[in-house]
Amino acid sequence: MASRVNRPRAGEALGTRNEATRRHNLSSLLTLVHRADGLSRADLTRATGLNRSTIGALVGDLVDAGLVTEEHPETTGVGRPSPVVQPRRDVVALAVYPDVDAVSLALVALGHRIVARERIELPQSPSPAMVVELAADAVAGWVEEGSPRVVGAGVAVPGLVRAEDGLVVRAPHLEWNDEPLGEELAEALDVPVDVDNDANAGLIAESLYGAGQGVSHLIYLNGSTSGIGGAVGVTGSVLRGADGFAGELGHILADPDGLACHCGRQGCLETEVNLQRLEAAAGGPLDHSRLEESLGSSAAVEDELTRQARVLARGIANVTSAFNPRTVILGGFLGLILDRRGDLIRELVVRHTFAPLADSLTLTRAALVEDQVLIGAGELAFRSLLADPLGE
Repeated sequence: MASRVNRPRAGEALGTRNEATRRHNLSSLLTLVHRADGLSRADLTRATGLNRSTIGALVGDLVDAGLVTEEHPETTGVGRPSPVVQPRRDVVALAVYPDVDAVSLALVALGHRIVARERIELPQSPSPAMVVELAADAVAGWVEEGSPRVVGAGVAVPGLVRAEDGLVVRAPHLEWNDEPLGEELAEALDVPVDVDNDANAGLIAESLYGAGQGVSHLIYLNGSTSGIGGAVGVTGSVLRGADGFAGELGHILADPDGLACHCGRQGCLETEVNLQRLEAAAGGPLDHSRLEESLGSSAAVEDELTRQARVLARGIANVTSAFNPRTVILGGFLGLILDRRGDLIRELVVRHTFAPLADSLTLTRAALVEDQVLIGAGELAFRSLLADPLGE
């Protein structure tokens, strides 16, 4: 049911002239077209090393399978332009992102475009059964409105996930333990389902389409209502750890005398760098869809931003000393703190990191803004299709 979530290395997209590896070549072509959101036949020939006739035959197979279309550009000069192979927009994956105050849902089309979305705000944390019901209702509504072909679903959960079978081992903010979410959602939707940690999904999306493109060693930190999620990328793969749960960077120790954390420990990074503390300083709940505008500015807000920036910088310094990344990507409200206190954070990261590991470090805000987790969940769902486009 679940497929691997580590993204392919760049070299894995190359084709081969051996017809015995037709499935590999089809996978290479569809992956290239999906990642680039469309390529000409000439581009595909150059990228794979296959000859034009082989590319033509493989593209024809993908067209017949309803996965791509071919467009013939108008001639504007000498010569005949190469046909452009475009991903079908009606071939979609369902992306599901449950958080403590809402469930976000989207249809992500081949070409990594979000073509439909809905955020359902809730008065309390959703149960797994509620997530399954909301996802099934959303798919039914979208199918009724149009004719999308849903090939799978990807779920990004703020917690520990056993990715091979979609079991949510522990999601403390959601109060979930040993929940077979992947199995239950697959039964409800009758499509393959992949479940992973939300920060892993965000890392995958930023690596493929955002601020992490071309970066071989990076760390992704995301701040949301449910805390801070983290993921580590190494040469194109998500670092998993012995049990598959590596990257819980929101739970590194920030203050041994700090507040109690949902995880049962005390003084975790996510209790000190915390959206709720920003809301308290601002005097009330914030509009998360317009966080920067709704946060405003006051002496209390400015002081809290500075305090959180200092703690965040020490946390980044610790993980930089441990993993030696080239880039640290900050998503969610952490990106806002970087925007407001970037100079202070960069200065303190260099000061607190084991020298010289921060000398060439880049700190940047997530490029996909609020879409990275949903796009990453879509990538989880597309794994099986991209690996074997014709299902042979």
